[in-house]
Amino acid sequence: MPVELLSQLRRELEAKGFGDACEHVVRRLREAVPHYSWVGIYLLDEGGDELVLGPWAGPAATEHTRIPLGRGLCGLAARERRTVVVDDVSRDPRYLACFPSTRSEIVVPILTREGRVLGEIDIDSDERAAFGPQDRELLEGLARTLAEIWEREHEHEHEHER
Repeated sequence: MPVELLSQLRRELEAKGFGDACEHVVRRLREAVPHYSWVGIYLLDEGGDELVLGPWAGPAATEHTRIPLGRGLCGLAARERRTVVVDDVSRDPRYLACFPSTRSEIVVPILTREGRVLGEIDIDSDERAAFGPQDRELLEGLARTLAEIWEREHEHEHEHER
């Protein structure tokens, strides 16, 4: 299912700008994948030292709308530029609790071709060990697609400056 969903989402995102693409991704992931309890995208702020909550889909908002780069699993994924998967958040002291029902979390950085962090996809699940290799493949593929859309948008901005 993840491979088909990735292909389908890529087609759906083709004509969208970065902001609309992020909105679409969080809504579609939440609808399409039953074990994704909460889906959000955090974007790196202008100063590059804080993640700011962008679009999200889930039963409730999180209180963590701004996360310093060094804090929590989100801060770790962005700082180390790698996917972080935690099978049991109750056993990980880095976890910033958002919802009492959350049992596991996956955070996938959105990186440009040069390795610059744009933000990340953050997903909570109410199931322990909810995220396997297929989830990782789906989300890392989507993160690459979002980065490509961002880069395409910003290449056009530079053409207008010339």
